[in-house]
Amino acid sequence: MAQRRPIATRDRKWAQRAAAWLAQKNITPNRISQASILFAAIAGVAFWLSNGSSAVWLIITALSVQGRLLCNLFDGMVAVEGGREEPDGPFWNEAPDRYADILILVGMGLGSGAPALGWAAATMAVLTAYTREAGVAQGLDADFAGPMAKQHRMALATLAAVVAVFLPVMFGFATLELALWAILAGAGFTAARRGKRMIAKLKSRES
Repeated sequence: MAQRRPIATRDRKWAQRAAAWLAQKNITPNRISQASILFAAIAGVAFWLSNGSSAVWLIITALSVQGRLLCNLFDGMVAVEGGREEPDGPFWNEAPDRYADILILVGMGLGSGAPALGWAAATMAVLTAYTREAGVAQGLDADFAGPMAKQHRMALATLAAVVAVFLPVMFGFATLELALWAILAGAGFTAARRGKRMIAKLKSRES
């Protein structure tokens, strides 16, 4: 049963060397997962303090979001490839991603002056993960389909931060607000798409 998100970066030599180094230093997968929450908190606060236009805070945000993604990459590699899986690993593998979605997207909303939009985007992001896990609970393969799956959301958040450094306003919308609308719409579509696919697979069991 496929329950691990496919990530091409796992096959890169630099990623494998970094994961091996972390495993040798006795840095556990859970600690790496916990560090991802810290990076997400920094990103969210930096988004907030940026007001959508402060170059320093936006750069800190972009770097922190990428730090969060690297933690997401290395915790699994150290656990699986490094043979360091822990009994409570399933919790730390999943929960920090949801905390991070909320911290980062709500921070984007506050930074763009649209807090309700940030909360709405965060809700849709969590809903996509909930729908995937609801399928897994029924014995189905994990559905990582997008658009606006985790890696897509974080890529857009990073891009929005970088673009906002040079172009705080785009097409009449604040740059961060425009990105949040895209995440909200894409994640909502993805949640509905995953739900539809799950229903079809469950019904196919009866045929």
